Amino acid sequence: MTDDSRRQELEQLATEIAYHERAYRAGAPEITDAAFDDMFDRYRELADELEVPEEERLDHAPGADHTDGFVQVAHRVPMLSLDKLTPNRKDSKGAPMPLGEQLDNWFTRRLKDLGDVEALDLLVEPKIDGISVSLIYERGALTRAVTRGDGKKGDDITLQVKAAKAVPQRLDLKKGSIEIRGELYWPLDRFAAYNEALVARGDKRIMNPRNGCAGLMKRKEPEGIDVAGVTAFLYQVAWAEGLKLPGRQSEILAWLAEAGAPVYLDEIHVTDSPSGALAFCEGYAERRGTLPYEIDGMVIKIDELRYYDMLEGTGHHPHWAIAYKFPPERKATRLRGISVQVGKSGKLTPVAELEPVVLAGTTVSRASLHNFVELERKDIRVGDRVFVEKAGEIIPQVVGVDHAGRPADAVPFARPSHCPSCHAEALAEEIFLYCPNPACPDQVRERLKHFASRSAMDIDGLGASTVDQVVEHCGVRSPEQLFSLQAAQLENLERMGKKSAQNLIAGLERAKGRGLSRVLVGLAIRHVGTTMAEDLARHFGSADKLLDFAARYTSGDPEAIELVAPEKGSGAIEGMAKKTADSIFSELSSAGVRDVIAGLARQGVKLDALVAVTQNVEGVAGKTFVLTGTLPTLKRNDAADRIKRAGGKVSGSVSKKTDFLVAGEDAGSKLEKASKLGVAVIDEATLLAMLG
Repeated sequence: MTDDSRRQELEQLATEIAYHERAYRAGAPEITDAAFDDMFDRYRELADELEVPEEERLDHAPGADHTDGFVQVAHRVPMLSLDKLTPNRKDSKGAPMPLGEQLDNWFTRRLKDLGDVEALDLLVEPKIDGISVSLIYERGALTRAVTRGDGKKGDDITLQVKAAKAVPQRLDLKKGSIEIRGELYWPLDRFAAYNEALVARGDKRIMNPRNGCAGLMKRKEPEGIDVAGVTAFLYQVAWAEGLKLPGRQSEILAWLAEAGAPVYLDEIHVTDSPSGALAFCEGYAERRGTLPYEIDGMVIKIDELRYYDMLEGTGHHPHWAIAYKFPPERKATRLRGISVQVGKSGKLTPVAELEPVVLAGTTVSRASLHNFVELERKDIRVGDRVFVEKAGEIIPQVVGVDHAGRPADAVPFARPSHCPSCHAEALAEEIFLYCPNPACPDQVRERLKHFASRSAMDIDGLGASTVDQVVEHCGVRSPEQLFSLQAAQLENLERMGKKSAQNLIAGLERAKGRGLSRVLVGLAIRHVGTTMAEDLARHFGSADKLLDFAARYTSGDPEAIELVAPEKGSGAIEGMAKKTADSIFSELSSAGVRDVIAGLARQGVKLDALVAVTQNVEGVAGKTFVLTGTLPTLKRNDAADRIKRAGGKVSGSVSKKTDFLVAGEDAGSKLEKASKLGVAVIDEATLLAMLG
């Protein structure tokens, strides 16, 4: 393998890893942890071979979890990820390295790093599958909660953590300041109950507790999340002032428990040997299914805290701890064929057609191959003997291949140049291929469900099962066709009846007036969420003007490009980068999207921006407000609506351009920033007085 081919593979892996890290932190992972670890191990191997400087490598620092609208806070002590023992690691000769050998090597290096130390006690504890959090307590009172982020700074989620009642608001500490780190998680019984409630009201289930927990903690309006039941285990003191702490990690956990912190004292094990630590990890795996929470492995730490500063670490992980990941169940089977699946966003995904194999209690005959880049990188071909796992023990995925047993006539699978369903020319974006045609039959059902959803057109009575029926029995293939449905067509559908049919027709009629931004959300255009749709609708005012601009942009009109994606500074649409603009306006210029919008216009759907009725109020009009904390009587979105109707502007973050910060209870970091910038801080009563 040449250096050029190694560099090409390294760059490809870097793109894949970055994509999957974003998906994981967004709560929507697409591959198993083991598959991700395989990818990262290969990246490290190539980076070592090419002698890539440490500061330029992906494993130099942890991935970021920043979400727009959240204030970022610097960690006083870096909050790093852990290195892992992985079954996919190989030795210098390319042979698999057993976990025991990996752990022995890690332990030997730590003894060598410490010099004259002959023995080390190790503490082993469960690795909760949740989201890491840093908590600051001042004289026992919780004052701040921050995510890990990139290890140097994270998002301030104090309001969310307090609203969820996930950690104690107070600890039994009368003095001093302390940073305690832990894991927020969703107990399995509370997660199941929450999902049942979602299904009962016609909403989608949450994929798994970890993703759900991450989503709850990134809600900008956290009202009502206390009923979810998110909680925490706390396991580390990062720093403390004015407090005397024990000298061992095992003693720290006991000390935290005495102060009222939730810890897992009954679940830890202290040993003086790597073999003892590994045996405890392997034995704990058998208990996994009986626990009231999800764990994805164990953490092995040096027990004596005085060694931590001596050992230091890399920019990505400390040297005083290492993670043991539970190996997922993996089965071998034969790959019979490869098909291409079209998702609701048009994503083209290769799918393995397998000889049936029993995995995690179910028979698996189809499995994801992730994407065409991954398919090519692993060189998987029809006829190969492949290895299958279940992501989160739910989604089957092909994670490896036995090249030695390959049939002589096996050939690489060619990337599709066109959508297999509608034959539209496929578009490439990042590591994926997409079908750009919103009328593509394989996209229709999921797109229609999204179009009818609350965040889009909010069509009363058009749930997922009804969408399936109108597609199958009424011939609906595109959003505009929904509005030509007649009550007589609907009455004979399962669980419909005359009254329900009339209600659905009324719901469709009401939805016609939702306005341009809701239509844009409903079309499921990549990169167009609620905020982007509102910004586009507000700026262009109508679908006609938006489509005219899209045509100019995609034709290369320099004025159009400079307007929304200038080389320097920000454009007319907040948050729109050049790559985002290319994708959005390309899709808006496609024949499929234009046909749908034209059809909606013929059906009488409002395609102009809804203009809020405003009555400028002196002192409010033209001013920028930021809302923070819990207000006594108003919900924050209601307060925001009243400010906008009075001619004011509402922003999500404090800056020098902010005129007023409206602060409620538990105002958090926005209040602190406003004070530093000299922004006027007012309460709800003052705001109401200003509004008249």
